[in-house]
Amino acid sequence: MDRKIAIPTENGVLCSHFGHCQSFCFVDIKDDKISDKKNIVPPEHEPGLYPKWIKEQGATEVICGGIGQKARTLFADENIKLYIGVPNKAPEELVDDLLCNRLQTGVNSCDH
Repeated sequence: MDRKIAIPTENGVLCSHFGHCQSFCFVDIKDDKISDKKNIVPPEHEPGLYPKWIKEQGATEVICGGIGQKARTLFADENIKLYIGVPNKAPEELVDDLLCNRLQTGVNSCDH
């Protein structure tokens, strides 16, 4: 199954606060392997904007550290699966962990 995963990044690794990232790394998965990746600078952050924008990029999943409740609800409305509370690693490592069923999720570090 083909998939596209979005990961908010800062300085080449996961940005722990979703709405404050420098860019998003979009990783394409084909045959359970990374087939392509692109870093895209998002539009200026406004509450509620990123879930729709990420869906427009074709992503169906998001790997993130901390994310607010409103964003979580909006992602659910867009049928985008979230993996929350993951460690700060490079996007390729996070996707590899996900594909190998060893992605560690944890506490949402966002309190709003």
